Amino acid sequence: MFVEVLVLVGAAYAGAAVRFLGLGDGMPGIDHFFTSAIAFAAAIIFSMSAMGMYQLNFAEGLRNPFFNKLMPSFAIGFMILTLLFYVAPEIQIGRGMLLVVFLIAAAGILVARTIFFKTSELRFLESRILFLGSGALAKECSELARRDTNYHKYDIAGFIAMPQEEALVPEDELVKLREGRSLASLATGKNIKEIVVSVENRRSGFPIQELLDCKLQGIKVTDAATFFERETCQIRVDSLPPSWLVFGGGFDQGFIRTFMKRAFDLICSGIILTVTFPIMLLTVLLIYLEDRAPVFYQQERVGKEGYTFRVLKFRSMRSDAEQGGQPQWAAQNDPRVTTVGNFIRKTRIDELPQILNVFKGEMSFVGPRPERPYFVEQLIEVVPYYNVRHSIKPGITGWAQVRYGYGSSAEDALQKLQYDLYYVKNNSLFLDILILIDTLKVVLFRSGR
Repeated sequence: MFVEVLVLVGAAYAGAAVRFLGLGDGMPGIDHFFTSAIAFAAAIIFSMSAMGMYQLNFAEGLRNPFFNKLMPSFAIGFMILTLLFYVAPEIQIGRGMLLVVFLIAAAGILVARTIFFKTSELRFLESRILFLGSGALAKECSELARRDTNYHKYDIAGFIAMPQEEALVPEDELVKLREGRSLASLATGKNIKEIVVSVENRRSGFPIQELLDCKLQGIKVTDAATFFERETCQIRVDSLPPSWLVFGGGFDQGFIRTFMKRAFDLICSGIILTVTFPIMLLTVLLIYLEDRAPVFYQQERVGKEGYTFRVLKFRSMRSDAEQGGQPQWAAQNDPRVTTVGNFIRKTRIDELPQILNVFKGEMSFVGPRPERPYFVEQLIEVVPYYNVRHSIKPGITGWAQVRYGYGSSAEDALQKLQYDLYYVKNNSLFLDILILIDTLKVVLFRSGR
């Protein structure tokens, strides 16, 4: 992204130079044009992010994402720039120049991404890792390390079997320590950069002193929970020791973070309420015409620290959706959803009235999805650490919503919880902005939840 910001700013200046080549007027003032170049770069980077061009899949290569996503990104960027030039005409770029800038930018991004993909295949960029353990946990971690879609590239040196652990990895990948040889000397000899501790039972024969020696020699030592978090952007809960949550980094909710998040909530909610108010009025009319009143519905949800509140949404289901009084999981293609409701759910218009919950301080704009007390009581019994997600305010959109599909079972709730815990642990203003960009992509392509 940083490289492509430079490419886009450079494209703006190159386009201006080409446009004014041979003309007596010369280029616009350098200070004035720098603002225009930054505005152009920001609009295109935002559009490319919304189109998912920074969620790279190495398996699909370069050609399809480039032509299928870059052109629509430029179209969205052009619309953003048109609105921006209308609001602030002093930073406007002429149409003729803008066309040249877009052509140079497309060529520049193609070259930058080609270099990136080619260099990512070079072997010296791979990180050589060794797994301590050979059981089910080690096997799962190694499968994560071998995925084609990884941002990190790994060269797996092998697995060290531990006592009283059944080996579930190929025998030819097992590494044996010779008599009198230390783990540190083995790691140094094999040029190991990282040791992943993937042992489920650490009570007997666990080489804590040898791992410390490895760390003191500059070899990175990572536990399986941290490795899983890094590679999947989730926090694994089915084999997570409580001490990891207590002593691990993150989970900070200090005054500065709380203040910044509240300011971010109010600013985002105010802007979106202003922009979408006509859409909300049209939605009210369409719901009433199809299924009459009530247009809104309120439902009890569990918020921060377990306190309940009533969430406000546009009604997307029939008024008799839960006739028997028994709460039901919402599902994809739910037959209870009305025609208008189906559209507003896929485009997330049904969530817009929750902005009022944000203004009241009951919700944040970004956070874990609030669930109904009936389901929370069930999930606490079967899903470990489920209550941890209630340590912060729930959100209109969130990490789990943009990374995972519809949740209609306890297993889905577990997967979404692992994303929620990642957000609770790592939440920041930057992550909130990334989630908002991903939410825009979800709305544009009707994917996610």
